[in-house]
Amino acid sequence: MCACVRVYVCVWLSVCPSVSSLYEEYQINQTTGESNLTKLYTQEATVFIHTQASAGNPFLLYWAVDATHTPLYASKDFLGTSERGLYGDAVRELDYGVGEILAALKAAGVDDNTLVMFSSDNGGAMYAKQNGGSNGPFLCGKETTYEGGMREPTIAYWPGRIEPGTVSHQLGNLMDWFTTSLDLAGVATPSDRIIDGISLAPALFNNTPVDRPIFYYRGNEMMAVRVGWYKAHYWTWSNFIVDLDKGIDYCPGEDVKNVTTHDQVNNTLAPILIHLGRDPGEKYPIKSHSPEYKSAMAAIQPVVDDHKKKLVPGAPQLNKCDPAVQNWAPPGCKEINKCLPVPEHDVTDCTWGH
Repeated sequence: MCACVRVYVCVWLSVCPSVSSLYEEYQINQTTGESNLTKLYTQEATVFIHTQASAGNPFLLYWAVDATHTPLYASKDFLGTSERGLYGDAVRELDYGVGEILAALKAAGVDDNTLVMFSSDNGGAMYAKQNGGSNGPFLCGKETTYEGGMREPTIAYWPGRIEPGTVSHQLGNLMDWFTTSLDLAGVATPSDRIIDGISLAPALFNNTPVDRPIFYYRGNEMMAVRVGWYKAHYWTWSNFIVDLDKGIDYCPGEDVKNVTTHDQVNNTLAPILIHLGRDPGEKYPIKSHSPEYKSAMAAIQPVVDDHKKKLVPGAPQLNKCDPAVQNWAPPGCKEINKCLPVPEHDVTDCTWGH
């Protein structure tokens, strides 16, 4: 059985950007797990680097491979090469792709003038079982705001600027890369609005942590906040019991009383407090009547109040579903006769079970 994906790639040759290379119905064999898609993404990335570097252009490459997301896949050279099944094969090819990109930067002579950042958008999908990753000691996984769902490893690389082997305990999130990029480019951060990210330059180049809070959202609800080593859960929720009954478990083997709740529980009047230094697995909440709890919450609550006071809610973009807005006819498709017919607008309320 084959799954097919529609992929649009500009290979930065003479026809681009007016006409993009179009890979239509790219096959992923779900029986064997074989697909050359990661190999293709890697090739496109390295061609892009060499083309831009040769022209003396500054560039931003966003390389978002998806082989470790279902359906899992790997090319023939990597199939069956790991001890972790198809997921491990996919990770090995992803690792190879990163190596090819770093080699391309070096070959193009721009590695010492390029910041490389490797991270993830969420923790491992525990509900995928052997087809998902591992979150080590952290609680639960993808879809949740527990540490297993929100804490990801991040590696920053810049020869000559970042000291090799440096370990930083800086709290960061992916929004920080926008602000950091502006800082490195000497561009002022917009002052007409509140920017959520901070510049991580002090942590990257001097290993000087910047004190800042981290807010954990699920949908439009602030579920938790971290200030220093303390994390306060204002809401708790793993996944609904009806999904658990279907075998969908975001926290397999991890049942922490009053923490991994299957109902959406509002703890705002007495947030569940965890010290992540002592308890990275979020298994031992600090008692609410203790001096430590009172002292920590006295510092956390003003941070939350200030955050919500300045928050300007936007219209949720994922609450309405409309098939017409999907990428049926990307730029350049007419020139190569590869546009698909765009359906009529049919706006309906979306239902998201997670």
